[in-house]
Amino acid sequence: MRNRGLARDYVRRAEARLLALDVLFAAGSWADVVRESQEAVELALRGLLRSCGVEPPRVHDVSDVLLAEQHRMPVALQPEVDRLVRHSRTLRRDRELAFYGAEDLTPSDFYSEADAVSARDAARLVVAVVAPHVVSAGLPPPGSGPGTGTGGRE
Repeated sequence: MRNRGLARDYVRRAEARLLALDVLFAAGSWADVVRESQEAVELALRGLLRSCGVEPPRVHDVSDVLLAEQHRMPVALQPEVDRLVRHSRTLRRDRELAFYGAEDLTPSDFYSEADAVSARDAARLVVAVVAPHVVSAGLPPPGSGPGTGTGGRE
């Protein structure tokens, strides 16, 4: 794991998705709020794992790794791990269904405003809990290092 700045990028992108959630919510696109909430949670948790020196697996729900590596998390965050895991698992179950639907299910008809509120609240909580620990994990500040000013392209 060489690119430790990737942890901060994941959290920044999770925060950007929180803004997108509000736009989708205002449009009444409940299924899209659920889907994007899952992506925000996934990115935030990946950032947390990387900031703790753990390479996250390439799966959408990293909760098993969070539990296995809980001892590597900041002490102040350890009591929150079960809640982070619960939100990750819950949203992961809805990831594909909210996006693709199924032969017998249309996402826009299936997901309700209450589903969107619950998903958005979960995403906000996970990002709020995780972000301070990733930012303070001794990672280089944004915009420093190779490729500065070029968006990482040299």
